Amino acid sequence: MSTSQIQRKDVKSILNENKMGGLQKLILFFCFAIIALDGLDVVVMGLIAPQIIQEWGISAQQLAPVLSAALVGLAIGALVSGPLSDKFGRKPVLILSVLGFGIFTLLTAFSTDITHLLIYRFLTGLGAGAAAPNAATLVSEYAADHRRSFSVTVAYCGFSLGAAAGGFLAAWLIPEFGWRSMLILGGVLPLILVPFLYWKMPESITYLVKQSYSQDKIKAILKCLFPQSSFLNQEIYLNEVKTEKSGLGLILSSKYRYGTIMLWISYFMALFLIYLCSSWLPTLIKSNQFTISQAAIVTSFFQIGGPVGSIILGWCMDHYRPRLVLFIAMLIGALATFGLGHFGHDMVLMCIFAWILGFTFNGGAVGLSALATGYYPTSARATGASWMNGIGRFGAILSAFAGAAMISSGMPFSMMFSLLMIPAVLSGFAVLIQGIKTKQSIVQTKTQLS
Repeated sequence: MSTSQIQRKDVKSILNENKMGGLQKLILFFCFAIIALDGLDVVVMGLIAPQIIQEWGISAQQLAPVLSAALVGLAIGALVSGPLSDKFGRKPVLILSVLGFGIFTLLTAFSTDITHLLIYRFLTGLGAGAAAPNAATLVSEYAADHRRSFSVTVAYCGFSLGAAAGGFLAAWLIPEFGWRSMLILGGVLPLILVPFLYWKMPESITYLVKQSYSQDKIKAILKCLFPQSSFLNQEIYLNEVKTEKSGLGLILSSKYRYGTIMLWISYFMALFLIYLCSSWLPTLIKSNQFTISQAAIVTSFFQIGGPVGSIILGWCMDHYRPRLVLFIAMLIGALATFGLGHFGHDMVLMCIFAWILGFTFNGGAVGLSALATGYYPTSARATGASWMNGIGRFGAILSAFAGAAMISSGMPFSMMFSLLMIPAVLSGFAVLIQGIKTKQSIVQTKTQLS
């Protein structure tokens, strides 16, 4: 066949022009499952902590470094995995991360002292921290542009499902089999998933094209994606500006630096607020003359709002201006934060405000992950998404100390939540401002491609 008969076809155009196929749904399911197992792993120590404290005769203060070690591991895992994923591929990094946090969660079940717990939880955090942002990257690279945000947010709903399932499983397993059974389950499930990921989950199609893999391999995956289409007479390429920079170098280059920093600020503030509420909301509400049961109910409404917010905000981001959607959501979340503190005498209103806060900020944080996967080019997408995730984890770590300081200070309930409006507003304005530089980058990219 002559060269003139071969048509060049952009892989993004192929994804955009076709309906979502079975293989894309399988990839979405795999990544949903990975993030769900990540969610189970994140909550498992909180669920078994009371039993460990009782059985080992230790204090909560002695166990606190174990909880912090996992958060530090999550941050480092996210920061390290992104560049590795952009260099070696999404699939191998994902498989190794799932294998890693499965093995070390299983080893944690056989810990005999605090030192072993601390080491294994840190190592588990490394794997878990690498898993979620790279799973989101893979989903985004198999999604059409007009479905990207929704697909990523659906995958991230797995986190809430995994965390919620952990609570129900703990209620059954711990009384029957002890606290170690939760860790055994949390370790075995990822290890069961790994062979399926290896045999059934393909590498990112855009990554393969970007790295100039063989056309036969690329077309074989496309044929699995869209069996009704023929790619025999086509040369598949990726319509992106080529660069010699590393993933980290690219996200910090003059073209992306401003937007990158704004994403970091927004995600840092969002996770600061989310983790502070997740960790300290029951204590704060109980201190406002409510029972522990009432505090648990309000906190449950906060968690329930997250998956609903993720899906709805993801859909809105695909159909409207995504940064404006997130900005409005976070301002509403700031108002809900104020309401939670100033209507603390009314149980029904507190549940409503807590649900809105979970909807806007848990959902908004997932929306930021979708935004990051769309902001960066293929060669830096995993680095950009995982570094935003890693920087945000430091906000989660800081929230533990901030919450403890506010409670210890004896600060009035209403003032605490008035102060928490600050990170909410900053998160919203950071993502809105991020769009200014993005528009300039889009114009510049179109000029280079034309």
